[in-house]
Amino acid sequence: MENVASAAAQVIVTVIPIVGIVMGSLVIFFYLFWNHKQKVLMIEKNLLKKSDFDIDSFSLFSGLILVSIGISLVIFFIIKEGFSYGVLSGLIPLAIGASLIVFFVIRIKLIKNVRNK
Repeated sequence: MENVASAAAQVIVTVIPIVGIVMGSLVIFFYLFWNHKQKVLMIEKNLLKKSDFDIDSFSLFSGLILVSIGISLVIFFIIKEGFSYGVLSGLIPLAIGASLIVFFVIRIKLIKNVRNK
């Protein structure tokens, strides 16, 4: 009788992630579908206002977050394992965050130069 119970448990354990992935995909699909329909109706009635995306604030904010996460991970893995391949898991977000901060600084300087001319 234990073999039947363990076989049933194995089937249930196998089916649960599949059902979860399918249901999650359906929820995301219908959210995107209904959001698209809503935007189309708003465009037809001239009610949709274009929202401005502030690339400067986004690049600074995400750059600071990624730099702090990267530094934390680098310090953690150096203390835990020494300088090994685990440090790469911190160097990657650190480099991306530094790049975003450099982008922010260059963009601000370019905007100031254009305004001064």
